[in-house]
Amino acid sequence: MAEPILEMKQITKYFGTTVALKSVDFTVYPGEVRGLIGENGSGKSTISSIAAGMQKASGGEMFFHGKSWAPESMIDALGHGIGMIVQESGTIQGISVAENLFLGETKQFQNAFGLVNRKRMNEAADAALNAIGITDVRGAMPMAAIDFQTRKLVEIAKVVMKNPDILVVDETTTALSQDGRKILYDVVRQFKENGKSVIFISHDLDEVMEVCDELTVLRDGVMAATLSKKDFDADVVKQYMVGREIQGDYYRSDYDTPVSDEVVLELKDGCAADLNHLNLQLHKGEILGIGGLSHCGMHTLGKVLFGADALKQGTVMAGGTQVKDESTAMNLRIGYVSKDRDTESLNLNASIGDNIAIAGLDQFAVNRHLILRSKEKEYVNRQIENLSIKCFDGEQEVSQLSGGNKQKVVFGKWVGRNSDILILDCPTRGVDIGVKQFMYQMMYRMRMEGKSILLISEELSELIGMSDRLIIMKDGAISGEFARSRDLTDSKVIDYMI
Repeated sequence: MAEPILEMKQITKYFGTTVALKSVDFTVYPGEVRGLIGENGSGKSTISSIAAGMQKASGGEMFFHGKSWAPESMIDALGHGIGMIVQESGTIQGISVAENLFLGETKQFQNAFGLVNRKRMNEAADAALNAIGITDVRGAMPMAAIDFQTRKLVEIAKVVMKNPDILVVDETTTALSQDGRKILYDVVRQFKENGKSVIFISHDLDEVMEVCDELTVLRDGVMAATLSKKDFDADVVKQYMVGREIQGDYYRSDYDTPVSDEVVLELKDGCAADLNHLNLQLHKGEILGIGGLSHCGMHTLGKVLFGADALKQGTVMAGGTQVKDESTAMNLRIGYVSKDRDTESLNLNASIGDNIAIAGLDQFAVNRHLILRSKEKEYVNRQIENLSIKCFDGEQEVSQLSGGNKQKVVFGKWVGRNSDILILDCPTRGVDIGVKQFMYQMMYRMRMEGKSILLISEELSELIGMSDRLIIMKDGAISGEFARSRDLTDSKVIDYMI
């Protein structure tokens, strides 16, 4: 067997009194795609971020190419051979794509007078983007002009152009559509073919078993198992992840539960940047699934229905009232969960309590002016308990939570104020199977209570498993519509997306 490229021995990590990693041994070999999987808070992002220089271990030692490894920062680690694509946003909005790619490295493009030759920098950026198959984004573009999933592709290009020996992919595919994932999978394949290594972190078990050669399962900061490809088995991996057999339904098991004829939310002749004369109705007690490839318009649709994006033409109606802005939507008991959780759904600098309470002021404020702190605390604690949010208390900063618990906080904002309509854009992005099951069961309970859900997702299995009716979008319009059925499969749907 080849010598390991990375060895991590007895790695321990504390966050205050919380033990995130407990004496973990982790080894990666050249030419290997090593999967890391586990529930939120299991330690998988922590151990990979220590290897990539994002944070220091509290104990243990590391070796890279047989030499002691203790990078001072992510920049230091990337410069010496380990690059990481972080789970959330790793770009800066107020500058160009090229400036993001060469952040802190613009000296190479300076002339004799110290001025940056932007043409040369943009050309170098274009070459880096072309190298991994990105042709619709150019270096001169402002970062703010491109969407969330495309910004993630820029992050991939930024790391790959440094040609590291180990690429760490942390929950990156959850931000990507099908075509974006193809670009990433091609990068992973090229790394493997060139004898380089990939540490691949994902909550998508099917994806991990398809992409990876070896799979390490973490649970509660301890290594639960390492499996070779020949031993991959979904049920076995799930048991290692949660320490028990998953009980109850994952997706819905009913196929003939009726839906009301009452329309609670309607888009009439909607036109926007990527919506093309779209007509759509959501019924009372319905889970309506919306799917499609990137730029099909489904993410814009969610924002338009909540009043966050304006229509160029058409109207959004709910309960006989036109929805023109978020305030109107909230007054009509409509809630919205954005795909871009950390930027659009949460204030990471605020507490869990503040994030939950901000949408529920009318639930505990007196005459909309006086906030009763005792009532606010009671309101927040009720959401923490009902949603099983793992935290010290409501005063803890939301930035300290795992991805799944962050998403529960977002749900708490809207469930707490008893929303009748929920618009969910990729609600299970970056959460583990246990939290996914929790969210699916909660959606189903809400549906049975007569509430309505618009579920926008890039996961066909999720859409097919949860929707009463599934709409597929292409080029801003509806290209296919499917009723809930035991016989509905991915292959029947995909043709309407392409």
